Amino acid sequence: MASRSSVNFLDLASGGLLDIPHTPRGLPRVMTVPGIISDLDGYGNNDEDSDVSSSSSRERKIIVANMLPLHAKRDAESGKWCFSLDEDSLLLHLKDGFSSESEFIYVGSLKVDIDPSEQEEVAQKLEDFNCVPTFLPHDLQKKFYLGFCKQQLWPLFHYMLPMCPDHGDRFDRLLWQAYVSANKLFADKVMEVINPDDDYVWVHDYHLMVLPTFLRKRFNRIKLGFFLHSPFPSSEIYRTLPVRDEILRGLLNCDLIGFHTFDYARHFLSCCSRMLGLDYESKRGHIGLDYFGRTVYIKILPVGVHMGRLESVLDLPSTSAKVRELQKQFDGKSVILGIDDMDIFKGISLKLLALEHLLQLHTKMQGHIVLVQIVNPARSSGKDVQEARRETYLTAKRINEVYGSPDYEPVILIDRHVPRYEKSAYYAIADCCIVNAVRDGMNLVPYKYIVCRQGTPTLDAAIGRYAESPRTSMLVVSEFIGCSPSLSGAIRVNPWDIEAVAEALHLAVCLSDSEKQLRHEKHYRYVSTHDVAYWARSFAQDLERACHDHYSKRCWGIGWGLGFRVVSLSPSFRRLSSDHIVSAYKRTNRRAIFLDYDGTVVPETSIIKSPSPEVIDILKTLCSDPKNTVFIVSGRGRKTLSDWLAPCEMLGIAAEHGYFIRWSKTSDWETSHPGADLEWIRIVEPVMKLYTEATDGSSIETKESALVWQYQDADPDFGSCQAKEMLDHLENVLANEPAVVKRGQHIVEVKPQGVTKGLVAEKVLLQMVNSGRPPDFVMCVGDDRSDEDMFESILNTLSSHSLPVPPEIFACTVGRKPSKAKYYLDDAVDVVKMLKGLADATNSKPRYLAQNQVSFESAV
Repeated sequence: MASRSSVNFLDLASGGLLDIPHTPRGLPRVMTVPGIISDLDGYGNNDEDSDVSSSSSRERKIIVANMLPLHAKRDAESGKWCFSLDEDSLLLHLKDGFSSESEFIYVGSLKVDIDPSEQEEVAQKLEDFNCVPTFLPHDLQKKFYLGFCKQQLWPLFHYMLPMCPDHGDRFDRLLWQAYVSANKLFADKVMEVINPDDDYVWVHDYHLMVLPTFLRKRFNRIKLGFFLHSPFPSSEIYRTLPVRDEILRGLLNCDLIGFHTFDYARHFLSCCSRMLGLDYESKRGHIGLDYFGRTVYIKILPVGVHMGRLESVLDLPSTSAKVRELQKQFDGKSVILGIDDMDIFKGISLKLLALEHLLQLHTKMQGHIVLVQIVNPARSSGKDVQEARRETYLTAKRINEVYGSPDYEPVILIDRHVPRYEKSAYYAIADCCIVNAVRDGMNLVPYKYIVCRQGTPTLDAAIGRYAESPRTSMLVVSEFIGCSPSLSGAIRVNPWDIEAVAEALHLAVCLSDSEKQLRHEKHYRYVSTHDVAYWARSFAQDLERACHDHYSKRCWGIGWGLGFRVVSLSPSFRRLSSDHIVSAYKRTNRRAIFLDYDGTVVPETSIIKSPSPEVIDILKTLCSDPKNTVFIVSGRGRKTLSDWLAPCEMLGIAAEHGYFIRWSKTSDWETSHPGADLEWIRIVEPVMKLYTEATDGSSIETKESALVWQYQDADPDFGSCQAKEMLDHLENVLANEPAVVKRGQHIVEVKPQGVTKGLVAEKVLLQMVNSGRPPDFVMCVGDDRSDEDMFESILNTLSSHSLPVPPEIFACTVGRKPSKAKYYLDDAVDVVKMLKGLADATNSKPRYLAQNQVSFESAV
């Protein structure tokens, strides 16, 4: 039974789940063919021919975020809406990473409610800012942002589980439906302006994690990147989300996914492995996930600050005046600065407790150290925020009462709007900056502090500081924030360890100026070279690289609703049509047929591994035709295969990847390597036992010629880690032995050198050629890596011999995935249907062939 989350949410907004008016539609902004304006509405399942082509030659970047980088207010006299750019917005700052010729279009919602009667007028006004507004109905906006985003995703991504109603809201499917509906409306707006052949789309943050699915469904080859500005939780936390798969698949419909730190990326990759069964690998320094033939790349790079913006504020006269005022106010005191939003994850109360412990432990610091805590307005309201505010005020009051005096307050709490120039002044005079968040995505406060401590020539002149004077700074940062790994000179702390944070603050204040200078210089070099322009430019370059082969492959969409994904494969790779292969089968007389077993004629997921009666009947029919040479080529042992396939007397069997070969039931088993030295088994067995004992869920399969370590039932991450370690271990101990170590899907196998399925195919084909019966029809079907050897061997063997008539070759893999085969079938069920078509062709007279054939339509 399908889960409720698998409902086709692509039609959600127009269905009865939420009453959402159709998005107002002005003139389309894209001409896909000269003189013809294309209607981009709709969500049909598109193959590569349905992607809209455009005559536009200018490359643009479409930036999609929850909020547009705009300020909005009504004019007091006219009552009309007025807009201005938000100069502090990251979305505007990232433009500095590109040339002035680059064009940017912003898609997002406004921070104010716009009456439906004014929306068309506002949309026209925003064209002057290159902004395309997404107008969400008030009720939808509330459920989407304040509901699902802030009450469910945001706490979960910050490691807060709703264990009881008093600690967060539990999953609400209506809020999830609102989230999906809102994402669809954002996608509608992108589709109004996109030139899908040329434009790059860059989606930002957790508000829009299923939007890529809508865009990928409409344009299979869209150039699409996503950057997550929040933490991504570990799989143990993330897996509690009921719609976990839908969100993962939404992100995987991008070409590039960006994270601030390797920890966040590692958690995402672990979730993909544990929940979707996807493996990743490093490709020339870039981490890539193979997702149905598409490579989804992972980018790890923390965002930076806008150096010019910060320095321009430092140059303001108001900043210089404030710096002089603060220097006078705190003369003779060491200033520790904290700037945080008021929420439960910023650790403000923990910071105050650490200061209290410091003053209690180091009494000489009393009267000489001040913590200035600036509290930014809370981004959301709720009981948690109110409790955090109350605790902060009570703690600050207690510290000031116990350790303060009429002319000294150890804690100065600034809980109001603080202008940028004033914040910059506090940064500039602070001896130490502390960021004590218990969980945070990036947090640029330390970067801003470093830049402001460096100062500018204008600020130096205004406050009477020599330009050559050494600059110092000290940072105490939580190890749970995104910027921590890039600040190697900072003192990293566990914010929950009050005593350790107190000692870190004491150390930061008491360090020598020379050490503070060295740490500052190191940090400033990094911050100034890894600014927001560098971050944006690097992401865009990687996105271009990730999309460079979009048009070298065939694409088509599969899956329903939010499970939609695009399969991307070689242009020559196509589905095997039964009409085509049966036709070739009928007109040929010397046929070679090679079949893998597990995953090919028997489903990989089947609990019963023995062949079904239908499979036995089909194989018997094929083998009974004197024109056919049929082989089952498997990694299984010869006893198991001979027992299961005993009714098929004329069937050839290659067991243990070809180490043992039997041409028919009445013939003897041959060994591909007679007299092979298998003494290495004594070396391998104890090593595998060691790893089996240490890896719960793993086991050893003992064959006559090989040993296989299986970890399919082990923890995915631990099993994979152990497999890599075992591979290295065994390669070392078997360096001088006639054995090879291979890693497959959830297995590590050790077998004799020179034993492959490819050699089986080569031996059979050469036998047919040398006996004067060169094949004119060759079919090989398999599903895993070992079968790729057969596909390659067949092509090499037949191309290296001059045959009277070039044979018709059908190399077919099971599943749509990259392969050396030219054809594919979806699963073992399709393979059996195809084989039945061949068996029917063997038994039937020509005039009855048509009704017995099984038709497989091409995917294109």
